[in-house]
Amino acid sequence: MPDGVRPEVVVFDVNETLTDMTPLTTRLVDIGLPGRLLPEWFAGVLRDGIALTLAGGRADFATVARDGLLTHLGQAGSDTADPEAAAAHVLDALPELPVHPDVPDGVRALHAAGHRLVTMTNGSAVTSRAVLRRAGLEQYFETHLDIEGADGHWKPSPAAYAYALGAVGVPAGAAVLVAVHPWDIDGAARAGLGTAWLRRTPVPYPSARRPADHCADGLGDLARQLGAV
Repeated sequence: MPDGVRPEVVVFDVNETLTDMTPLTTRLVDIGLPGRLLPEWFAGVLRDGIALTLAGGRADFATVARDGLLTHLGQAGSDTADPEAAAAHVLDALPELPVHPDVPDGVRALHAAGHRLVTMTNGSAVTSRAVLRRAGLEQYFETHLDIEGADGHWKPSPAAYAYALGAVGVPAGAAVLVAVHPWDIDGAARAGLGTAWLRRTPVPYPSARRPADHCADGLGDLARQLGAV
């Protein structure tokens, strides 16, 4: 997206971009897994879901996430009497996750500036709505989208971005995708959307990916870059 071009629609990724997933470490400990396993488990969920899309398969986030937890329980030699219930204990916390501290003010600033705000997740739109309702932000979002509407194609499949654009009725050049994941930024860029990468960790942006149009330290910073504040 060229400098100075104001996006009509801001499309937010949800997991890790808007939500702070740290509380899930406690749930992992509850079922006998180390809390430090959280990044590995979540990365595995994304890997397996994206791989299924590439192979022509289909499974929703909850199924892939559950399978990953069952695998880790098995690898850990867990003596949990009911592994399915243990996995559910972790996944049931997803709608209760908090948003990052910068999210409320950033969302309000972008909305006040006239941007249309939507979410597009590889997870569940129901979960996205629940998280933002708990944060007192639901009213600022026009709609919540997930891969179910894209025939199960996980981002960064072009079909996922095409579905999101069709759902809000704008061309790719009128939208910007906001995400913490470089692979999502890369996928959106290849689909023609503007992109904004949130730097939530010290890990540098990978050089093999298409660069983001905007790099921001949080939503407040991004709102300033887009001229919202």
